[in-house]
Amino acid sequence: MSDVSADDAREATACGYTEYVDGEVPEGFPKTGVGATGVEADIWDALYEIEDPEMPVSIVDLGLIYDVRVVEREGEDGETKTLGIVEMTLTYTGCPARDYLENDVQCAILAAGVDEASVRLRFTPEWTVDMVTEAGREALREFGLGV
Repeated sequence: MSDVSADDAREATACGYTEYVDGEVPEGFPKTGVGATGVEADIWDALYEIEDPEMPVSIVDLGLIYDVRVVEREGEDGETKTLGIVEMTLTYTGCPARDYLENDVQCAILAAGVDEASVRLRFTPEWTVDMVTEAGREALREFGLGV
C-alpha cells in the first residue's frame, strides 16, 4: 500500500514512545466501519490492513480512525470527482510515525478507488487505551502487552 519500503519505514518512522493512558470512551467510539457500504466500506477494509509501526495491530483496532467519508465535488476541469476523507488521531501528538501513518492512510483511501484523498488529524476527543477495540486488545495481548 505504501511506496515506503519496509526497511525504510522501520528505520525512519517507528514510534519510540506511545502514551497508554486510561480514559473515558466518547460515545460513538471506537469507530470500526460497521455498517459502511460502497467505497466507504472499501476504505475501511484498506485501513484495517495498516498496522501501527510499533506493534502488529491495525490502526482501526487501535481506535485511531475517527471518521471515513466519501463526497463528490466538482474538479477544476468541471468533472465530478470523488474525495475520500479520513479523520484520524495518533496515540499522542508527538508520535514520530505521523508522516508514515498519514502516507499509508492516504494510499489506503486512493486504493479504494476515489479520485482524491484527504487525511485530517484530530486530537479531540483525546485518544485513550480504552478506545482500542476488543480485536485490538486481543492482538495486543498476543503481542505481549496487557490492556
